[in-house]
Order: sequence, then structure tokens, then C-alpha cells
Amino acid sequence: MPRLPLSPALLDVLRALAAGFRYGFDLIDATGLPGGTVYPALARLERDGLVSSRWEDQRIAHRDKRPPRRYYEVTTAGERALRAGVAALRERERATRTRFRLLRPLRSRA
Repeated sequence: MPRLPLSPALLDVLRALAAGFRYGFDLIDATGLPGGTVYPALARLERDGLVSSRWEDQRIAHRDKRPPRRYYEVTTAGERALRAGVAALRERERATRTRFRLLRPLRSRA
């Protein structure tokens, strides 16, 4: 069961996965987040059932002379959590803009 609300970093990783980025280094490049943020985020998302993963076939990695990649995919629950998280983020941004608009007249009177 996912713990909501999702942090901005988790939302960034989920968005990148939903956009088609599938493995760690691609997600790091897509989000601009460091590996020390992306990999724990992936572990948490998988633990909470929001993403699933599978290891690349060893023969493909061997042919390309690199370690096997772990490919991630957003689950149905992850899609729902992403929609809810983006909606919550937009609502927080809207509320913040509203709060600042309300404060603006108070500042001009001083």
C-alpha cells in the first residue's frame, strides 16, 4: 500500500517512468536527480506496488559488454498514484499562489 502523499522526488521518478524511461541511468538523466535519490525512490515505489521491475537477459548485457539493466514499469496502482500526486501538487501550488496574492495587499499598506 503506497504511503501518500508522494514526495516530489518520487513523483519525478514516476513521471519519468510513465514517459518511457525504463532503467536507472536513464531515470537519473531524465529527472536530473542523483543516483542516491533515484535508486532508493525506485526501491520504495516497487515496495509499495507502484512500479514493477525485471532484470534484462544476461546474454544481451554480455553482448553489449555491460552489466545487466533492471527495467522498471509503472503499475496500474502507480498510474493512479501519479495522477493523485500530480493533482495534489497542483492544488498545493494553487493554494500557495492564492496565499501570496492575499498577502500582497498587506505588504503594500506598510
